[in-house]
Amino acid sequence: MPATKHLGIGLLLLVLLQGVIADEQIDYDEVIDYEDALQKILKYFEGQRSGKLPPNQRVTWRGDSALNDGKDNNIDLVGGYYDAGDNVKFGFTMAYAVTMLAWSVVDLGPSFEHKNELENTLAAIKWGTDYFIKAHPQPNVLYAQVGDGDSDHDCWQRPEDMTTPRTSYKIDEKHPGSDIAAQTAVALAAASMAFNKTDPNYSALLLIHGQQLFDFAKTYRGLYSNSVPSGSKFYPSSDDQDELLLAASWLYRATLDGSYLSYIDNYNGTGWIRGMFSWDDKYVGVQLNIAKLILDHKLKREGKWAVYMTALHSFLCHCMQLGGDDVRRSPGGLSWWAEWNNLQYTTSATFVATIYAKYSGWEAFECEHENGTPRLLLKYAQSQVQHMTKMHGMSYMVGFGTKYPTQIHHRGSSIVSIKTNPSPVSCKGGFDTWFNRSASNPNVLEGAVVGGPDQFDSYHDLRSNYKQAEASISIAAPLVGVLAASEVIE
Repeated sequence: MPATKHLGIGLLLLVLLQGVIADEQIDYDEVIDYEDALQKILKYFEGQRSGKLPPNQRVTWRGDSALNDGKDNNIDLVGGYYDAGDNVKFGFTMAYAVTMLAWSVVDLGPSFEHKNELENTLAAIKWGTDYFIKAHPQPNVLYAQVGDGDSDHDCWQRPEDMTTPRTSYKIDEKHPGSDIAAQTAVALAAASMAFNKTDPNYSALLLIHGQQLFDFAKTYRGLYSNSVPSGSKFYPSSDDQDELLLAASWLYRATLDGSYLSYIDNYNGTGWIRGMFSWDDKYVGVQLNIAKLILDHKLKREGKWAVYMTALHSFLCHCMQLGGDDVRRSPGGLSWWAEWNNLQYTTSATFVATIYAKYSGWEAFECEHENGTPRLLLKYAQSQVQHMTKMHGMSYMVGFGTKYPTQIHHRGSSIVSIKTNPSPVSCKGGFDTWFNRSASNPNVLEGAVVGGPDQFDSYHDLRSNYKQAEASISIAAPLVGVLAASEVIE
């Protein structure tokens, strides 16, 4: 085994990315300030906080909100994150976002320490996991959502004075949701590893909840969107097996309990080659974890395990356009999947490329046109961040660079801060006074990453353009680790 296999992530990425820089002759003026971008994207999660804000809250134009969440079911569900530009707490996407934050810390922790952002990242994770603990009051009960999407979308109000119903929806044995239960188990298992050194007692508590939720998920099968129709209109789930497999893989990483590997081994399939990695389709995440276990010599590279790894390689080959059913690119070079919130798929692909480059050391893998290598993976990730933050002089991260979206589709950002004007904004009055105005948003939601340009690199900075101009925690979370790991090209 090459000695470089054991290089720390910072040194390994330094060596690899120095090669990328040499090959591409990147001009210093075009290099991205990754440290600034990381600081801002972590502040974005503070801007999405629901509940009682802490004294060290950095997004000061926000205030306390939704302090009665859960009272309709006599439970405390205060806290967690608003999903996007609305005021609903969707547990499915929240668990995905927290997973990606925790995954980043587990596998790229030294990079966060190098940038002095580990504490802020752990705080972002804990804001979600504290909420998940509240939402899981019994082994076979999980509150999956707070707020109603339809009524929320009929109003334009900042979260501090919203008047829409805060209905809380749960899954249980009679109303199962194995997909969301398993995904929450993933978030808790990954977070338990992230907190293992800094707070072992909290880590142990998270693991207990994660194991209980996995047992609940595998015993009572069913899609959460069938049990919580309010969520199905906005985040319908297509499958639950990917979440169950991902939960088993993370619980194995957290416990080394072979029963979790047996669960994966007994599944008749591998997810095979996927076209994307997202809040709904997690098979690439399963493949990434299996690949790590193989490269760490905890699994043999044979049989079904090898197929998982081959499928992951195929996904990465397609992202890098090295053959096969390649992921499309815009004229400017941005990986492109969908008209609606395309950057959620781009950020997750860059995350997978970055993490696998770290896992694989110097090991190459076969693609149709040329071998995939860690250098090419990092070159791909770097190019996508470059496109997301500098395409045609435009950054799709709010507050980053000199030109960025100023009319993002976001209630709190688009309405004057309650700290500036505490007069309540009515449900419909918010549309008349704030949504329909042509001026920039009064509050800059730093670090928010919007849905991004269309397949021709066209972007319309309009508040009503929700397909392109709405930011979400699902878009931002996978990018956090990428920004942390790329300090060498500042």
